[in-house]
Amino acid sequence: MDKCTFKTFLVLSCTIIIFFTLILAYTNNYHRYQYMAPFYNMPKIPENLNSITPIKDSEHFMVSAFIDHRLDGVIRVISIIKRNSLQQLYCVYCNPTKMITEYDCRTVQADVQIHSDHFGFPFHVSDVICKGKHTQNATRVLISTKDSDNSNNNTDYLPIKNRVRTNTFKFNFTICISNVFGNYNNVLQFAQTMEMYKLLGVQHVVIYNTSCGPDLEKLLKHYETEGILEIVSWPIDKFLSPSPGWNFQEFKGDLHYYGQLVTLNECIYRHMYQSRYVLLNDIDEIIMPYKHTNLPSLMKDLQSAHPGVGVFFIENHIFPKTQFEDSGKFKRAEWHNIPGVNIMEHIYREPDRKNVYNPTKMIVNPRKVQQTSVHSTLKDFGGSYHVPFDVCRIVHVRVPLQGHLTKDQLFVDKRVWDFEQELIPNVDQALNFSSLLRP
Repeated sequence: MDKCTFKTFLVLSCTIIIFFTLILAYTNNYHRYQYMAPFYNMPKIPENLNSITPIKDSEHFMVSAFIDHRLDGVIRVISIIKRNSLQQLYCVYCNPTKMITEYDCRTVQADVQIHSDHFGFPFHVSDVICKGKHTQNATRVLISTKDSDNSNNNTDYLPIKNRVRTNTFKFNFTICISNVFGNYNNVLQFAQTMEMYKLLGVQHVVIYNTSCGPDLEKLLKHYETEGILEIVSWPIDKFLSPSPGWNFQEFKGDLHYYGQLVTLNECIYRHMYQSRYVLLNDIDEIIMPYKHTNLPSLMKDLQSAHPGVGVFFIENHIFPKTQFEDSGKFKRAEWHNIPGVNIMEHIYREPDRKNVYNPTKMIVNPRKVQQTSVHSTLKDFGGSYHVPFDVCRIVHVRVPLQGHLTKDQLFVDKRVWDFEQELIPNVDQALNFSSLLRP
């Protein structure tokens, strides 16, 4: 074979090999993507960005769903139920099968447990409990008014969370801020509280946001970018007429305090296997250790002394924002144009009132709480402990409850000043990163 013929043969051989290689690759990929196509085209369960899903043919709402490993793996759906319009409800829960596009869905009667602390409001937080075979393996669920629901509309389904139980946690301390509404814009106090909690050992803060002011929105975005803040959209006013207060006779409305009790319960379950402890308090309240430098050392001692306890009550104490400390040392020009309260200026604490209940907030082990109210749990697994006033108490800077008292009748409490060297520059930095700190 001469050189010319050999070259022609070689080129032809290579061309044939390349051609068949391409054909084989195309065929393999064709079959592969034909098989995968149903997966890509399969409707996905939405992440439920609004956190509120109406239950069809009813006046009720679903919020979020969780596996409760403490109760034999039942599905617990945090819901908002209209108390006087409760009909039989059903759970439709779905388990994945070996086929990527198919689910094994079952319908069972739901057990609706309306929480006891409704304060007279028509709508209230409730647990819809789904019991059935293999509920612990389910990945999605919907609540239906029908005993057989073959709907293929996946927007009705909630993803089921907490499917894996773990003893290791992403966070040691998470704060659940029940809700922000009414274009709340108390920027300076919010920044001071966030920075104080970081110094006390908190790694994670969750806020349920209905509406806030433009300045606070900038600060929220900063903390969200920083990674410490998780913002949950909570447009409850798009579905109901929420009450701005806790007393139905005074404030009326459909639902207690913009759904505060819904979000507190939801937050506990959301972080059951993410956080060792959860703090249930408002953004203008600081759970402050007085005999420990931070929250980890406080809880280490409390849990060691009370190993079975899962709920720790912390007394609330009012620091009137109408009373200012005399020297003016923290009346900083840098904060003059920042809207909100400067907690450093308010060191006077109201005394306890005789024969008046002093409300508490809580630090809880979320795995030992089943249902919670604002100031106490409704159902728990481990008992509770009232933390002594001198060990830990809440610094709550707000309008006075005993406005008739003079400054001389109040107690001086400068605990927040112990953190001034770190707190002030950290607040300045947060305000600067939020483009709020101006010359």
